[in-house]
Amino acid sequence: MLEGVKILSFTHYLQGPSAVQTLADLGADVVKIEACKGAYERNWSGCNTYKNGMSMFYMLAGRNQRDMALDLKTKEGREIIYRLVKSYDVVIENFRPGVMDRLGLGYEKLKEVNPKLIFCSCTGYGSDGPKVKKPGQDLLVQSMSGLVNLTGNGAVSPSPAGTSIVDQHGAILAALGVLAALYDREKTGRGHKVDASLMAAALDLQIEAISYYLNGAEFTERPKTGLCTRFHGSPYGVYQTKDSYITLGVTSYENLEKIFTPGCIKSFTPEEQMTRRLEFDQVVCDEIKKKTTAEWIEIFDKLGIWYSTVNTYEEVFEDEQVIYNQCVMTMNHPVAGEVRVLNHPNHYDGKPAPLRRLPPLLGQHTREVLAEAGYSETEIEKLHENHIVVSAD
Repeated sequence: MLEGVKILSFTHYLQGPSAVQTLADLGADVVKIEACKGAYERNWSGCNTYKNGMSMFYMLAGRNQRDMALDLKTKEGREIIYRLVKSYDVVIENFRPGVMDRLGLGYEKLKEVNPKLIFCSCTGYGSDGPKVKKPGQDLLVQSMSGLVNLTGNGAVSPSPAGTSIVDQHGAILAALGVLAALYDREKTGRGHKVDASLMAAALDLQIEAISYYLNGAEFTERPKTGLCTRFHGSPYGVYQTKDSYITLGVTSYENLEKIFTPGCIKSFTPEEQMTRRLEFDQVVCDEIKKKTTAEWIEIFDKLGIWYSTVNTYEEVFEDEQVIYNQCVMTMNHPVAGEVRVLNHPNHYDGKPAPLRRLPPLLGQHTREVLAEAGYSETEIEKLHENHIVVSAD
């Protein structure tokens, strides 16, 4: 779908690489530019998860790309980028603000080389402003944006999401911005500078809660019951059953009367599911504990009540819909061996995006990319000899 779009990726960690992989999955020709010693994500992995020495943190966002390793701090290294940029459509980077400028590779410089260039910066807080020097990390931005304070149970401390939701949402917003800029360029011939920040992504994730707050809503304290938000009526959250847990969505007063002990909610009105939400939810907690999860599932199914089981990862990936949707991809990597990762999330014409390239080794395509840029074999060898570039061989 994006065949013919050429992207240079100066990305590391998760937000940038995930944005780039999204575009690569859609057919863009992406060349990842790494330092000669390799990007951070090659040498770190959560839970120390490595397959034959290959980091899963790198493998999860490295597919469908080529790789070139070079020293950007040298004049010769920068000259390689200038030559490449002439024929590339997009540059995506997620260094701290100012780093690309100091390297001589910022937007103002590169658009002199290619006026039609789309330049996307993935940052913590934006490309300028009072916080640009602050570290932009998913967990820190969750906290700074109000997300951590919004979530959590009142019996414990405020709680962040247990995975990097801001990084991943920021990645998708960056990819969206690049696509919008490419579409506009087709009409106008103009290049663009796209800024995608984790702070904006974190706020965007809270669009519902923030919209209520900005227009006069007053949130109650974090609930100590099963409620999982500070703005829904009861029930809406995770509730302990007689033998495990179950998640309930918004449920009408009438249905609750049918499934609960007769008279247990008669002191409340339907409106008080919201206005007295914490008191009402305590009754919900007490009632849900009276039956097993299996018993509640049977009851909820009969009445069409919205619910879900609280699945472990083992249960998630045994789920028939997850399997049917081909949510997991298996890659057979020449070094790592068999690796299972999440597939591209969308289907197109009923099919997921294809796997075209395995996550590359450091510098695997250095020679190939240099040759495409017009470097002779002799010039390529000299660049290697002078330690300007590194190849996998």
